[in-house]
Amino acid sequence: MNEMIITMKNVSKIFETEEMETHALKNIDLTIKAGDYISISGPSGCGKSTLLSILGLLDTPTAGEYFIEGVNVAKLSLDQAAEVRNQKIGFVFQSFNLIDELSVFDNVALPLRYRNEALSNAQIKLLVSECLEKVAMNHRVNHKPNQLSGGQQQRIAMARALVCNPTILLVDEPTGNLDSKSGDKVMDILETLNRNGTTICLVTHDPRYADLAKTKLKLLDGSFLQVPGMRAAI
Repeated sequence: MNEMIITMKNVSKIFETEEMETHALKNIDLTIKAGDYISISGPSGCGKSTLLSILGLLDTPTAGEYFIEGVNVAKLSLDQAAEVRNQKIGFVFQSFNLIDELSVFDNVALPLRYRNEALSNAQIKLLVSECLEKVAMNHRVNHKPNQLSGGQQQRIAMARALVCNPTILLVDEPTGNLDSKSGDKVMDILETLNRNGTTICLVTHDPRYADLAKTKLKLLDGSFLQVPGMRAAI
């Protein structure tokens, strides 16, 4: 049985202004196990981005508990959350978020340079090379992002997300800025990564890509719809 690595229990998120309260998430229960490939889909404004931000420790829940590998991370300080995020979570964003002034190598190596434990240049080179190999981009190691196509930039962003060997890969609309051919290639790589053991949580509005996941979850108005394959938290 696969190890449970993420558990959310009764997680809610409320955004408040002087005039109103917005209930972005309502009593979310979720488990993710090692090796899972989960897609989360739903219409704009349903809470997908908020949920991904909380999963990635970029935001905190208003209520509820969130455990990563048995540790309740919902109430961590900013510094503690940043450390866990760097060690446990890999992000792939729709907009790539690469640094144009840096080479492909340096973009992928960046998370390693922010880790608490110092790595030698040889160790960094090996890890970067391994991750670029996984996304078939070793031949572009010395290029700058603006010399690459959108699909190639997204594959570099995937390598960067993998370089710290994260517990889970959070993927936010990875094909949103790509043509269909490039998008299909990115999704093929995600499938291969999952077959090789990477745990993936994908947010997408595209039903074709959502259906590629082993477990398909749907959000509506901040709550999960009960659909086949959905797994509630224990």
